Amino acid sequence: MEQLIADYARGYDAVVRAIEGLDDEALSFKPSPLAWSIKEIVIHLADTEVVVIHRMKSVIAEIKPPLPAFDQDAWADRLHYREQDYRQHLALFKMLRESFVPVLRRLKEEDWERTGVHGEKGEVTLKELLRSYTEHVFVHIRQIERNKAAYAARS
Repeated sequence: MEQLIADYARGYDAVVRAIEGLDDEALSFKPSPLAWSIKEIVIHLADTEVVVIHRMKSVIAEIKPPLPAFDQDAWADRLHYREQDYRQHLALFKMLRESFVPVLRRLKEEDWERTGVHGEKGEVTLKELLRSYTEHVFVHIRQIERNKAAYAARS
């Protein structure tokens, strides 16, 4: 679990490295009308982290809590990601990760098998949640890299 927690903890730094040196035009560029810009991806990561930490805390503290799903595209649209300050959300993402890592490090082995009931996936363990949310950031970093490549290739 130590490695998984370390990978989770480095998610913020990986995002910062991925967006380092980008100007507002590159951050706002959308490779297609339905795609998210890098700015929107960063805001999504922060919003997801709020949901993720709530889910993991619920699994740690409660008995088989419900873990509602959410519509990420509706959030991006209805919460006006395009008009928000991605820097605030990046700072929030950092603070949330940094504040939760010590909680994860204090867990006992049996805590990792505690479960919640996800609205779409069914019963999931805390370990599965952490693994999924750790990978989630790196999935979006790959998306950021594709956006950067598309931005560089435009003419």
